[in-house]
Parts: sequence; structure tokens; C-alpha cells
Amino acid sequence: MSRTLPRIVNAVAPIRVCDVGGWTDTWFARHGAVFNIAVYPYVEVQVRVEDHAEGEERVTIAAENFGDTYAINPDRVIYDKHPLIEAAIDVMRLPSTMALRINIFSDAPPGASTGTSAAVSVALIGALDSLVGGDLGPHEVAGLAHFIETKKLGLQCGIQDQLASAYGGINYIDMHEFPSSTVTPIRIPNPVWWELEHRLTVIYIGRPHSSSALHMKVIEGLGSGAHADARLERLRRLAAAARNAVCAGDFPALGRVMDENTDIQRALHRDLVCPKMEEIIAVAREFDALGVKVNGAGGDGGSLTILTGGEMSKKRAMLRTLADLSFTSLPMYLSRQGLRVW
Repeated sequence: MSRTLPRIVNAVAPIRVCDVGGWTDTWFARHGAVFNIAVYPYVEVQVRVEDHAEGEERVTIAAENFGDTYAINPDRVIYDKHPLIEAAIDVMRLPSTMALRINIFSDAPPGASTGTSAAVSVALIGALDSLVGGDLGPHEVAGLAHFIETKKLGLQCGIQDQLASAYGGINYIDMHEFPSSTVTPIRIPNPVWWELEHRLTVIYIGRPHSSSALHMKVIEGLGSGAHADARLERLRRLAAAARNAVCAGDFPALGRVMDENTDIQRALHRDLVCPKMEEIIAVAREFDALGVKVNGAGGDGGSLTILTGGEMSKKRAMLRTLADLSFTSLPMYLSRQGLRVW
């Protein structure tokens, strides 16, 4: 029997920054609200699909950022090299008639606290779903990606990263009862969108972090009454304040919200805003930044989102100063779209 020509499936999903209200999208918060912004660089997944022939590997994974290429048996998946990728393949139940070579790549560094792992799951699920009918909507893709991290791998994470990758754009996420949520896209005029994109910058401190480990520290500190903690309630309110500021094009107000959110992160646990992050925040202040948000869970690695004052010469001078201190500016563009598969 002749074999059909290979088919190529591509999928991309954005990462997330400036997650105001993060920590309230967790099981221990019970209910919450998060404002976040989906951005490029996105995660790229490319799947080469061929007919499976006897004696050939059914699934080969190329984790390009790590230089790893290896085969797995989709009928007996072992989570030992890249568990997030392996678990997604395990959950999707691929047809035995297909042979797949899956290449995964991201320009965003791993552990940058920008939801890169969620974007990997979302893009991979989207690509594999297209091979088995393509019936999953963005909320379903995000839910399955969250299930993989929390239930299949036993990691601690909220729901916002997966939703940001699946939906794209600027969103207000209302988690009325964990993990159920409603996503409301924030529509703003192009000039406000462009100005927000122009002012924002993301700074990577140069080393990754483990968000699941940080979650455990915060959970321990909050205790059994976490859902009613005043700090989490303040974060819930800040998500709405960030939404309102962006809708109004009020950048000083957004900056104040970002700063207050970072203050609450400090109050949640002393390890969430490390000395390197404080150094970056101090430099941002020198150049009249309006606000700084520690991305994601924070910790001794990861990144920060800086909202600059709008004077681009000062922004460039700030970036040069941070580069001299060995901090990295991550190229970033706001993503109007979420998961795309073709």
C-alpha cells in the first residue's frame, strides 16, 4: 500500500504578562478575578503527520529549546523527560494509524513566570485536537491544559495562564467557583492598544523559577482560611481596577494598580519579590516608570512587567541600564489572538 504524503499541522499560542489579581485564580482562593495581557513571543508547535508503518516509532518529540529528541510509545507514556509534553500526548489518545514528529519551540525562556508551560500545553493540545476532529473550543483547551498540570502532574497552578494562551488579547477573568470561570475580552481603541504596547516592557532576571514550589509556601502561610484572607480580597479588587484603567486609557492608574499588586505579593510571602527584582524596580523608578508588576508567582527567578511613563528615550535609557546590570529585556508584542491552528 502506498503511503499518503506527509501533512504538517502548525499551532501557536501566546504567553502572558501583567497578571493583576494572580493568586486568586487558585483552588485555595475558591473564587477570584484576574486581569492579564497575552503577548508574543508565542510558543510554536509543528506536527508532521504520516501513516504509521509497522516497526516505526509512532511519536517522536523534539523539544528544540532543550536540544532533546526522543521517541515515546503513546499507549504506555512515561512522564520522565518533559512531563508536560508527554502528559498532553497521553491525554489526547492519538489514532494508532498515525506517526507523528512533534517539534516544540519558544523564544520565551523557560521559568520566566510568563505562563510559557501553559502556552506549550495549549498549543500542543490544539495541534493534536485538530488530528482527532478539532472539536475543542478555547475554554475547553484551557481546561484540559490546566487538568494536565494539576491532575496528571500534581503541580500547583491557577487557571489564568491557560486561559490567556487560549483566548489571547487583554482579558478580565472572573473565576466564580474554582475552576469555573468566565473570560471577558477587553476591547480598547487602537491608539490605546498601541500606546500600551509601546510603554510596556518585560525584564527577565536571568534565571528560571518553580511556581509550584512557591504556591506551596504561600498556601502554608495563608492557612485554612485562605479564601477569606484580606490580601486575596485586595487582589480580586485590583483585577477590576486594572480592567477599568485600561478601558479608560488611564496609564497612571494602571501603574498604581501594578505597584499595589506587587506590594501585596511582598505581603503574601517574603520570597515572592527577590532582591534582583527589587533592583529592577529601583532602576524603573529612576526612569519614571508608572508601575512594575512581578509576573506570575514571583520568587527567586522569573520576570517583571514595567509600565513606562511614555517618554521613549527614557525607556531606552532604562533598558540600557538594566542590560548593563545583566538583566534581559524580552521582545514583546501584544497578542490580539490566542491559540491558532492551521
